[in-house]
Amino acid sequence: FPFLSLFLFSFPSHHVVAVYGTLSDLLSVASSKLGIKATSVYNGKGGLIDDIALIRDDDVLFVCEGEPFIDPQTDSKPPEGLLGFHTDWLTLNVGGRYFTTTRSTLVNKEPDSMLAHMFKDKGVWGNKQDHRGAFLIDRSPEYFEPILNYLRHGQLIVNDGINLLGVLEEARFFGIDSLIEHLEVAIKNSQPPEDHSPISRKEFVRFLLATPTKSELRCQGLNFSGADLSRLDLRYINFKMANLSRCNLAHANLCCANLERADLSGSVLDCANLQGVKMLCSNAEGASLKLCNFEDPSGLKANLEGANLKGVDMEGSQMTGINLRVATLKNAKLKNCNLRGATLAGTDLENCDLSGCDLQEANLRGSNVKGAIFEEMLTPLHMSQSVR
Repeated sequence: FPFLSLFLFSFPSHHVVAVYGTLSDLLSVASSKLGIKATSVYNGKGGLIDDIALIRDDDVLFVCEGEPFIDPQTDSKPPEGLLGFHTDWLTLNVGGRYFTTTRSTLVNKEPDSMLAHMFKDKGVWGNKQDHRGAFLIDRSPEYFEPILNYLRHGQLIVNDGINLLGVLEEARFFGIDSLIEHLEVAIKNSQPPEDHSPISRKEFVRFLLATPTKSELRCQGLNFSGADLSRLDLRYINFKMANLSRCNLAHANLCCANLERADLSGSVLDCANLQGVKMLCSNAEGASLKLCNFEDPSGLKANLEGANLKGVDMEGSQMTGINLRVATLKNAKLKNCNLRGATLAGTDLENCDLSGCDLQEANLRGSNVKGAIFEEMLTPLHMSQSVR
């Protein structure tokens, strides 16, 4: 029996079958193989086959359900009303994997995409085909498959194990704009919600123990709200912009720690070592800093410039040479503090209790001392030169 290839017009499926019996037998086999009700058979030139004797071995035949013959090799458009019966099939070799699709699939849904421009006109790729005639595309096949399926049916379907970020990168490469939006939403929804819960003492101690002594410990922006960090060695740690509100930092060693713009509101730092600490623009409103040591024998001065220290209790603290320039200490308690040589220029000391403080050589130029309580040791001459 001769063997021949059968093609279906309306959905170019391809089968190789043996020919035997009558033309009716051939139509029956074609119907079964192609899943249609075959009524007509044409040769490659459009000739209607009405006798099985006209068929030769290795013939390529085209089967249809009654529609007129359309040569799949021609570039011309089919007659109006027959557009649904003609599809320009092609094969893509994407990273070594073959995909069979239609030109309309690649062009119609995203007409401004790179794929649409690639295949809008025949011959645009010239000789960029492999030995099987498939168009070569040097991209990842596993990320290309969801894109091709999206162009087919408009739904984003990604198999398990496929990284959405990889598919997003391919969608951007090919310019599939509508798919990019779907992928960005899917990636956002697939990410676990951010954990904003505060870090506990146990977690932080484990973190400290796992960090080499000479390594810089960076805790910028972390949430320690309400944590008990009392009596811990926190020297040189970077807490910039961290949330330390309502923390217990009593007796902690914060020597040379960076607390710039950190939130220390309502925290307890009684008896803490704050030598050389950086607290620029930090918020310590309502905090307790009684009996703290800001004085570094080596001359390294603590810097609290611009800090919000409203209502803080710093009674009995050692603050020789401290920088409190333009800080806010309204209603603060600084009773019996050592502020010798401190910089208080432009500081708001309204209603501040400074009784018993050592303010020798302190710079209070431009500071607001309205309602502040001073001890007699601050001479009228010094006051007139330094405050407003």
